[in-house]
Amino acid sequence: MFTITYIFGVVAGIISFGAYIVYIISILKGETKPSRATWWILTIVGSVTGISYYFSGAVDTIWVPVADVFGIFIVAILSIKYGEGGLNPFDITCFFVSMTGLVLWYIFKSPVIALILNLSMDFVGMLPTIKKSYLEPTGESGFSWLLTFIGNVLNFGAIGSATFGVLIYPIYMSITSGSVATLLYFPKTRFSKKIK
Repeated sequence: MFTITYIFGVVAGIISFGAYIVYIISILKGETKPSRATWWILTIVGSVTGISYYFSGAVDTIWVPVADVFGIFIVAILSIKYGEGGLNPFDITCFFVSMTGLVLWYIFKSPVIALILNLSMDFVGMLPTIKKSYLEPTGESGFSWLLTFIGNVLNFGAIGSATFGVLIYPIYMSITSGSVATLLYFPKTRFSKKIK
């Protein structure tokens, strides 16, 4: 039986995956060049985040993380041909921190700990994108980030049991994707030169 929370969750997941389709098209058109190492690391971090989120109690809200895992993996595959760069210290750090999340999950028997650690790592990984969106807003797909934001906001309607473990993912994702979308649609170009 389809509940309203299930419908919200599926719609949010579809919109979130649609954001990746927009991003993928921009890659194929040569408008975006994803960092190879970053997207492969995000594949690992995103997978751990998605799994720990599910075991934290997510049910109907799980479709957005599922869309993220598959979307990120497709971008990672495309980065082999269309991307740039290689391993750097930050990417290696992300990998080991995500693995630390699994170890802590095993030690403390708490998927919420792994979830928080990986969302924290995701935030650190988002900082260069936030900076880039502020300084060079034409280098990112604004529509893709807007769809990501909409999908994450809709995911709130999929929350059945409002526990910390279930709430933290849509809250975090809405804030970060909303911040990037805002910077892209309302660029502060007059301040950019002062920062450079």
